Amino acid sequence: MARSGNVTRRGFITSVMAFAGSIMGIVVGLPIIGYLVSPAIGGRKTDSWIPVGKLDTYPVGVPTVFSFTRSKINGWEKTTNSYSVYVLRGANDEVKVLSNVCTHLGCRVSYSKDTDTYACPCHDARFDRNGVVLSGPPPRPLDQYESKNDNGTLSIRVLES
Repeated sequence: MARSGNVTRRGFITSVMAFAGSIMGIVVGLPIIGYLVSPAIGGRKTDSWIPVGKLDTYPVGVPTVFSFTRSKINGWEKTTNSYSVYVLRGANDEVKVLSNVCTHLGCRVSYSKDTDTYACPCHDARFDRNGVVLSGPPPRPLDQYESKNDNGTLSIRVLES
């Protein structure tokens, strides 16, 4: 029998193994917990203003497409997304910038001068020149981007998560 002040070989090995196992569990477990919790903590949206060009380059009353790409680096992963918007310039330089993504299933819409509508090829949805639903299954109008005119240069605000 062991006395209270003495440690047996079996007790020492048990203590060392428990300590080593605890350290290994922490080393393996913390990254896993961080991976599972990070989307809830880091799910903030960032915004940026994208210059779309001089306002004079967009004809009055004709929806004109503008395309751009955005790159996002998340650790070792780089993601590049392509965007397109329709810029509709009014007579008094008022501007409406509409997304080209259908609000039904996310298909890309295209503008037709003949019918003066945006058409979605997925389910034959139609939107008027202001993005309002004319026919089809979309639940809401085309999304509109916030825009600003700085000394004749048009910029749009893009939100990214």
